[in-house]
Amino acid sequence: MFDWLISVFKKFALQLQISEYYATIVSESIAFISLFAIALTLYYITWYIIKRTLFQFIKRSKTNIDDILIKNKVIARASLFVPSLIIDKFVAQSLPSFPDVFVFVQNLIDIYVIFIFAFLLDSIINSINDLYNTFEVSKSKPIKGLMQVFKIIVYIVAGLLIIATLVGQDLRNIILGLGTLSAVLMLIFKDPILGFVGGIQLTLNDMVRIGDWISMPKYGADGDVLEITLTTVKVQNWDKTITTIPTYAMVTDSFTNWRGMSDSGGRRIKRHISIDMNSVKFCTEEMLEKFKKFQLVSDYISLKESEIEKYNTENNVDTSTLVNGRRQTNLGIFRAYLRTYFEKHPRVNQDMTLIVRQLQPNELGIPIEVYVFSRNKAWVAYEDLQSDIFDHILAVIPKFDLRVFQAPSDGSINQLTEQLQQLISAPEQKSLN
Repeated sequence: MFDWLISVFKKFALQLQISEYYATIVSESIAFISLFAIALTLYYITWYIIKRTLFQFIKRSKTNIDDILIKNKVIARASLFVPSLIIDKFVAQSLPSFPDVFVFVQNLIDIYVIFIFAFLLDSIINSINDLYNTFEVSKSKPIKGLMQVFKIIVYIVAGLLIIATLVGQDLRNIILGLGTLSAVLMLIFKDPILGFVGGIQLTLNDMVRIGDWISMPKYGADGDVLEITLTTVKVQNWDKTITTIPTYAMVTDSFTNWRGMSDSGGRRIKRHISIDMNSVKFCTEEMLEKFKKFQLVSDYISLKESEIEKYNTENNVDTSTLVNGRRQTNLGIFRAYLRTYFEKHPRVNQDMTLIVRQLQPNELGIPIEVYVFSRNKAWVAYEDLQSDIFDHILAVIPKFDLRVFQAPSDGSINQLTEQLQQLISAPEQKSLN
């Protein structure tokens, strides 16, 4: 067909009194352009048939593997080989008189095939990663970083093949020549290499998974891990911002992974409230009768009183003075109240540590620390429970004749000043009267 096409256009050019040389150029150029047009036409016909047949079949299939292949354009990129195969098959027939041009076009076709093959491998690697992500194990052992290493290798090899094609050298000679550039390559690919090593350590040591809540103050990260790649770890913070952390930094720097809390039976509540030391005192009979009306500590007070009375009797203690022997204090009964309160609280995990303890007194009073675990680990429910607990504690403290310590505010200072002024002015007012 191309011989016939060349002869027709050559005769037509000669009739126009064009020289033999230029007539050959014109006729073979038209033949080559016709070949290019035929190749593109067949490509579009092939792609149309694929979309009308294969894609419809894929949509009806139950497996998701073929959907992943379509999403990553594996079939679309594979179909790009069609025009190169047609041109490669017939280019010699369309340019019989110009072997140098034929060689040049052949090199261009080889470069085109290398590009398409690299893009096709890229799509296949993406498909493998997407398919792997459909399995539960992908959350604990992501392979995206490894897939990115394969992509880098693919594109490096493709680049070397293109260079070898352009300069007409064997690929082995090109690779040997790169040995002198190894230091430069190490510098260029420093971050990917460090990221690859860091990613392997993260995966093998199970240091972080997709979906983990991590905190890394150095990088301003506090939220869920969205993605682990070759060079970066993406974290969505609680304010919905995205923080990007270098993968190798997760190995070289410290961070907090809250997975242990998420996998456990509860989320820890650890807070303290300071009690004014001046409000702590021994309990009198009247105070004990008052506190016995509090259901959560009525049994505790009775048992404790029996124990104390037995001890004081056995040791001949003079109980007429409060200092002698053993006595209950309002702070001790308050701690017992809180302990029972948490033991009966339906939203506190009773199978985990439960402590109400007194810390070292300081200039701010006596810290009473609460150390319990919420059953619900969700952030909103956890904060809601924590607030409810301390609302109750703050409201119940005065019932035990205790006071919360807090620094004086402007309002309390002004109120005290006014009271002092009234006390000072009262005698003067009486003398005037």
